Amino acid sequence: MKRGLMAAAAAAGMLVSVAACGSGDGGTTGADGFKGQKLTVWVMSGSNPAQWTKQVSAQFAKKTGATVEFKVQQWNGIQQKLSTALSEDSPPDVVEIGNTQTAAYAEAGALADLGDLKKEIGADWNDAFNKASLVNGKQYALPWYAGNRVVMYNKRIWRQAGLKGTPTTRAELFRAFGAIKKKTDAEPLYLPGQNWYFFDGLTIGTGADLVKKQGGRWVSNLGDPKVAEAMDLYKRYQDFSTAPKNKDEATPQQAEVFAKGRTGAVIAMGYEAATAIKANPGIKKDIGFFTIPGERADKPEGVFLGGSNFAVAGMGKKQELAKEFLKVALSKQNDGQMVEEAGWTPKSADLAGAARENPAAAAAAPAAEKSGGTTPLIPQWAAVENVPNPIKSYMTAVLGGKSPADAARDIAPEIDARLAKK
Repeated sequence: MKRGLMAAAAAAGMLVSVAACGSGDGGTTGADGFKGQKLTVWVMSGSNPAQWTKQVSAQFAKKTGATVEFKVQQWNGIQQKLSTALSEDSPPDVVEIGNTQTAAYAEAGALADLGDLKKEIGADWNDAFNKASLVNGKQYALPWYAGNRVVMYNKRIWRQAGLKGTPTTRAELFRAFGAIKKKTDAEPLYLPGQNWYFFDGLTIGTGADLVKKQGGRWVSNLGDPKVAEAMDLYKRYQDFSTAPKNKDEATPQQAEVFAKGRTGAVIAMGYEAATAIKANPGIKKDIGFFTIPGERADKPEGVFLGGSNFAVAGMGKKQELAKEFLKVALSKQNDGQMVEEAGWTPKSADLAGAARENPAAAAAAPAAEKSGGTTPLIPQWAAVENVPNPIKSYMTAVLGGKSPADAARDIAPEIDARLAKK
């Protein structure tokens, strides 16, 4: 999920229970039989770039004779607002839902099954992208966009350190950070202690599960040695940084720190380059990107795929028209536009050309394909990430000297209590 939506505010228990009993298409059939109708699509602020919106609207109108109204929603309070809207008799026809939140809405019966549509338009999508659209094996949403973190680096500082090319293994990356520390006055890496989604990527790389089933219910699995392995790796990264151990990447905005020109690199989403350039236009010429390297050159570091899905309201009265919209919005051309225009990671090999037009997307693609994953895809997970996120406290505790086992034991009761919420 993008920016603030990634820290989801609602647990499954906040959802209003509704029956997925869509009432068809209002009496019209066929892709060209919807003349004069209007489809309502909820999108989150900042999600729908201008050119993508323009061409999707035009193509949809040409194909169906209907119009589409994009209603932009704000991040603050969206979970409760969306839960209420999907339970009403006249919900929005299509909604954007954070990819790790889809399970909660699906289990509440609020979404239509889109399995046939996925087979028709998304047969070649990366499984890692589509996984968050599946609930109990059924397709309750379709992936719209997703992105993963890359290394955003300062080319000027790397040249000053005598570095040529970009690292392809973790060992090479750490040596590069060491060279920056030794040969320049710059901070090699700006990495605060609570960059939770980067840490989640590391747990994906080590094969760790953050939760486990115990006695028929979900509980914390932070005590797993694989989680400790990921946290040790995070600490090795953080040792190259002087950033606070009790803050995340948004406090302050790490892109604005990078913009000052005294930082060798940050672990960032591609869109953070625009934030840096806005803060300091002169930094633009120095910005470069590369894939976060893993232990081996042929397998990048594990990364969290955060983004959004499109879903059709289960109570919606225009489900067939909604599906026609999704065919247009998620076409190869328009998916490519999202990659090129917004820098999101391509979800199929056919979008490689679009990624080449956006350096951040090109850098993100290899890890998404080979090492991408998500947070636990269970409805209860949303409550775990509610502020204050206890996993961030775990990270700070370990970076402050506590053993991973002790830190996991201390935080487990809070995580277990959140997972138990209905």
